[in-house]
Amino acid sequence: MSTVYLGTSVFAAAILERLADSPHRPALVVTRPDAPKGRGRAVGPPPVAEAARALGLELDQPASVNEDAARARIAAAQPEAVIVCAFGALIKEPLLSDHEILNVHPSLLPRWRGAAPLERAIMAGDAQTGVSIMRLTAGLDAGPVCLAAPEPIEPGDTYGTLAQRLQGLGAGLLIRALDERPPFAEQDEAGVTYAEKIGPADRTLDLSRPAIESERVVRALTPHIGARIELPGGQFLGVRAARATDDGRLELLEVQPAGGRPMAYADYVRGHGPVPGVA
Repeated sequence: MSTVYLGTSVFAAAILERLADSPHRPALVVTRPDAPKGRGRAVGPPPVAEAARALGLELDQPASVNEDAARARIAAAQPEAVIVCAFGALIKEPLLSDHEILNVHPSLLPRWRGAAPLERAIMAGDAQTGVSIMRLTAGLDAGPVCLAAPEPIEPGDTYGTLAQRLQGLGAGLLIRALDERPPFAEQDEAGVTYAEKIGPADRTLDLSRPAIESERVVRALTPHIGARIELPGGQFLGVRAARATDDGRLELLEVQPAGGRPMAYADYVRGHGPVPGVA
């Protein structure tokens, strides 16, 4: 089946690599423009752009996928299906109606519609998450689902470990959906929850809350966004690994000072003293 692929993130790049090795290899990949990233804020390509170039796939990086030129380039590829995964920009009419658009969404819809489904599932203490293949509609992740499969969230899972498993699961479901064309079923609106984008307040640990909640936040934001603790004086200390202890306190295991490298918390304490409110 001829396809066009829209994606941006590391997660989306992993799905693209599997898709490109299938009979549904994309004729065109569309991603976001190059942008500043990292501490130095140097302009660089999104992960999907890097993957597409490595795979020898035709690539487009329009300012907006909804503009006429971008829509025309997609149409010229004559796709039987357009696939979206973690694209990070709103797809509007008439593009929505120009093609059948399938979305690879890393949650068991209707739970965790929105921008940060994997992070929010870990933060909430969910026992499982999964991947859903749905038809894109104007509503936020509200379209009908043709395939879904669960994945347990293990007690020690971080975003990084869980995302790696979901990438494999999602790629397999996507290829199966394209091979078999299973029927779609509408989502149950009674089960809807929303996964809001992670903001600065979500990253900052509230040490007055139960330690298990802070542990989950650390795991949910590692290694890509990063949790943090606000120190006296307004500085922030990044937290890369932590655990709730039996006595209900949060034990820091690995931290990252502002502008510095990750280090064991014990090493940080020797140079800076202990952080108030933690073990």
